Amino acid sequence: MRIATWNVNSVRARTARIVDWLERSDVDVLAMQEIKCKTEQFPYEAFEAAGYEVQAHGHNQWNGVAIASRLPMTDVVRDLPGQPGYANTGDPVVEARAMGATVEGVRLWSLYVPNGRELTHAHYGYKLDWLRVLADLTATWRGQPLALMGDFNIAPLDEDVWDIAVFDGATHVSPPERAAFQALLDAGLVDVVRDRAPGFTYWDYKAGRWNKGEGMRIDFVLGTPELADLVAKASIDRMERSGDAPSDHVPVVVDLDLDTELDDDRPMIF
Repeated sequence: MRIATWNVNSVRARTARIVDWLERSDVDVLAMQEIKCKTEQFPYEAFEAAGYEVQAHGHNQWNGVAIASRLPMTDVVRDLPGQPGYANTGDPVVEARAMGATVEGVRLWSLYVPNGRELTHAHYGYKLDWLRVLADLTATWRGQPLALMGDFNIAPLDEDVWDIAVFDGATHVSPPERAAFQALLDAGLVDVVRDRAPGFTYWDYKAGRWNKGEGMRIDFVLGTPELADLVAKASIDRMERSGDAPSDHVPVVVDLDLDTELDDDRPMIF
């Protein structure tokens, strides 16, 4: 079973590109982030025509997550249990940043961790609270094949940014954020991609970052040991950052050694 995660940065703006990639890449399940639309505005028809069921979760033109699968999904959940909200003004609002589903016995979460904006911004505290809740939940999810997939908005190692000096005093690399990421690993998760696929997953649109090779590694697939034991290979589809109207993120792909009902329909490769 091939699973992937991709911050698509507006699914409606990139529907044809995403569906084309799904078909070319033979992906069974795609976790999407930053779909930037309400649930009812998701372009379901295009995905369904390609053979994918979609479960989406979006409130407005910001944030939003979804899971597209050509295998049956069960136990679909929107939002993390106890997920904190953010109050820009007024009462805190639980944003559309998390969705879980089970596919072929594997529990998958599509996650869009808050950005944090600036170290002195209220959004930074919100980000750390959000990650604390996620780590607490992770400790209760042990003992099953499970993956947290998505845009974590954290570069946990210095090598995960093109120049750590540029990030002095900035979010994404601060000690509290990195400690929050480490807490997920301490809770039993494994980064199943790093040792198999080096490289960045995000290049800002600004300042020609893509052409300069100035990227960041902030998109991850973190799995329980039971999930990690199933991983056959992983890759980062770097070239999806090029071409016509790309997202600023690229897909991260993981192959699981898990037979599915679709395997009999696939061509044999010798």
